Amino acid sequence: MQYLQEIAYLIGSLSFIIGLKMMGQPDSARKGNWIAAFGMGLAIIATLFLDYSGFTIIPNLSYILGAIALGTVVGTLMAKKVQMTAMPEMVSLFNGMGGLAAALISIIEWNHLFSSGHNPESELYLGTFLAIIAGLIIGTISFTGSMIAWGKLNGSIGDFRFSGQQYINALFLIMMLISAYFAFYYVGNSPSVISPSGWFYLTLALAVAYGLLFVFPIGGADMPVVISLLNSFTGVAAACGGFLYDNNVMLMGGVLVGSAGTILTIVMTKAMNRSLTNVLIGMAGTGNQEVKGQGASGSVREVQATDVAIMMKYASKVIIVPGYGLAVAQAQHACHELESLLELEGVEVKYAIHPVAGRMPGHMNVLLAESNVEYDKLIEMEDINSDFPNTDVVLVVGANDVVNPAAKTDPGSPIYGMPILDVDLAKQIVILKRSMKPGYAGIDNDLFFHPKCGMLFGDAKESIQKLITEVKNL
Repeated sequence: MQYLQEIAYLIGSLSFIIGLKMMGQPDSARKGNWIAAFGMGLAIIATLFLDYSGFTIIPNLSYILGAIALGTVVGTLMAKKVQMTAMPEMVSLFNGMGGLAAALISIIEWNHLFSSGHNPESELYLGTFLAIIAGLIIGTISFTGSMIAWGKLNGSIGDFRFSGQQYINALFLIMMLISAYFAFYYVGNSPSVISPSGWFYLTLALAVAYGLLFVFPIGGADMPVVISLLNSFTGVAAACGGFLYDNNVMLMGGVLVGSAGTILTIVMTKAMNRSLTNVLIGMAGTGNQEVKGQGASGSVREVQATDVAIMMKYASKVIIVPGYGLAVAQAQHACHELESLLELEGVEVKYAIHPVAGRMPGHMNVLLAESNVEYDKLIEMEDINSDFPNTDVVLVVGANDVVNPAAKTDPGSPIYGMPILDVDLAKQIVILKRSMKPGYAGIDNDLFFHPKCGMLFGDAKESIQKLITEVKNL
């Protein structure tokens, strides 16, 4: 009986590992999510009802179960009602709640050490302090940063930057670390004007300020990097709680989230040609702002649905490039219908997925999977770029910056050096777009003026439905 809790924790940890592994493949991701959720549920039950003496009832159980029930209801309703276009905002919001929980654990444990009946001089070891202060700093930065990211993604908060902001950010980071040091140093040493708890809460305030300054200047085009980085922060903060409570399953969950988020962040920075160091000091997306680049110019060739339908029906190979515009128009189902129709005509159809297409990593994969597109048709950028020269027609649905040739040809462009989908190498290019408005990076797209490119203006869903009708009528 005394090992029931540890056995449950072991099963929970294995469930996290297996679930995360399965989530790496689109066809097993849903099942992997359920397995990881099972592990979390088992860990919660073991924490609430088991200890080394067997079955037990912890104090305040009714409050805890009430909070779990409330969170379950709210989370379920939000997840069911959220539109795919708003999924990145929800991810940021939920991630921020995880960071807040980790920060609150640190605050509660710090106050517990200084409550009556405790002697912080003898109880506050360096390892305990590091777990508390790291959970406080990282969790707070994750919470405040995620809230700003949430506001930026839904359009309620704009970019905020000023000259020398990276140095101000670095200064706040240094001040925060110094304040954290004094919080520990003055426990058991000669008291200063500020008490140890005063230094602790000053560290909290500086972490809030740094979290705000860290995300405020970051442009929307870099938001996928920020989201994945903040996810890793939350995982690390949760792992600190695992150290603090000597809880193996909490530690394992935090380590997995932290490491996965870190790896994903590195992948995102490479995909966007960004420096991780610049992201950490809050300057992602702000470099090279004074250089506007050569600028796109030329004439735009507008095409009609009938012309595009003829090109696609009699093509041998078509590649569809989805972007955020596809999500906004909710055109994924129409896109899948067009794909199926073309395949009946003997056309080979694939989807080209850029790592940062949409507003978060995997956004396009999830969107197309929702419409039952076969997983083996979703081809990553590195694998499909070699196919474009042999492709008859590329249909770009709402993508912009990820297909902009300026990333390869214009050293003055803010996106110069960013790996892109080489759609300009295809024989014919058709872009579905509402207008000539720039993409998230705020620059014009040279591809629009390419001689091989035709613009089919209008809502993406309506345009694709017109294409479906025209193909059927041919």
